[in-house]
Amino acid sequence: MEVHTQLNDSNNKVPQVVLGFESSCDETGVALCTTDGRILGQALHSQIAMHKDYGGVVPELASRDHIRRLIPLMNEALAEAGMQLQEVDAIAVTTGPGLPGALMAGCAFAYSLAAGLGKPVIPVHHLEGHLLSPLLSAKPPAFPFTALLVSGGHSQLMAVEHLGSYELLGETLDDAAGEAFDKTAKMIGLPYPGGPALSKLAEQGDPTRFELPRPMMHSKDLMMSFSGLKTSVLTTAMKLAGVQNPSETMRLNEQDKCDLSASFQAAIVDVLVKKSLKACKQAGHNRLVIAGGVGANKHLRERLTAEAKRKGIEVFFPELSLCTDNGAMIAYAAAMRLADNPKLLESRDYAMQTKPRCALNEAWA
Repeated sequence: MEVHTQLNDSNNKVPQVVLGFESSCDETGVALCTTDGRILGQALHSQIAMHKDYGGVVPELASRDHIRRLIPLMNEALAEAGMQLQEVDAIAVTTGPGLPGALMAGCAFAYSLAAGLGKPVIPVHHLEGHLLSPLLSAKPPAFPFTALLVSGGHSQLMAVEHLGSYELLGETLDDAAGEAFDKTAKMIGLPYPGGPALSKLAEQGDPTRFELPRPMMHSKDLMMSFSGLKTSVLTTAMKLAGVQNPSETMRLNEQDKCDLSASFQAAIVDVLVKKSLKACKQAGHNRLVIAGGVGANKHLRERLTAEAKRKGIEVFFPELSLCTDNGAMIAYAAAMRLADNPKLLESRDYAMQTKPRCALNEAWA
């Protein structure tokens, strides 16, 4: 029997409101969401400009910036919702995985706020937030479904039977897809953050010019690997630039960059499409949900939609604004938990615990 994604709030005449905080890496997100699935207000700050000079996220700077942003963003989200802080029914916060200091900044604020207000805290697993974010789309999927969680830190295939039932089917053995995008972009001289810049160049390139490997694409399991592909791009770039040492400056002309970007992207997408459709078949699902930052990739969206249609599989993507880390996905995940178990409103446990490394099945432990 299908369980539809519209939250069932029939036990409560007035929907509960959850205030959610996300601070696991380099975005500070705050949002208010109801147990009947409405986003009332949200605000987001990206730290890209701050980290750009360093070529990547500096954890200490990220943590300090979260502390500065949380209250202004919370006030902005509350103003958009037309609400007072005291009207919130529960506080949600990302407790892991993520950068230790960044998680601590968000959790310390959220738990302190909840204690001061006398409201319950609902801890949320970062990947659960991503996993459920497509349910906020105009056309949400129904349970059960297979999910591809694909971001800068994770590339996983999950069988999702219902809320809280997440079975890991396969994952990357090394670099996540988004991480491979960023590292490859840096190799060929693109600015931080490299992934989006590489995807933009790929639109102008020839994806067939360079024969790059598709690691583990034909393996019998659902595991993935992208480090070998990244190494192949490096070797190709060195030949094009005429250098012998990877530490040497590589000067590639614009067309080489475009073609190499397109060839790299095509290889990544081929693997993700093949593994995702295979995962659907293994799980016995005809719905595929894509979540995470790489879910915004235009080529991945087009290929998956076309290939899945031929297999009789319907694909669901989050709105582009919800692909990146954000507060709405955290507030929504907590709202779903609260709608499923109204007794969470009775909790007053303020013993804060962050989990920088934790599997998704720990979300309901």
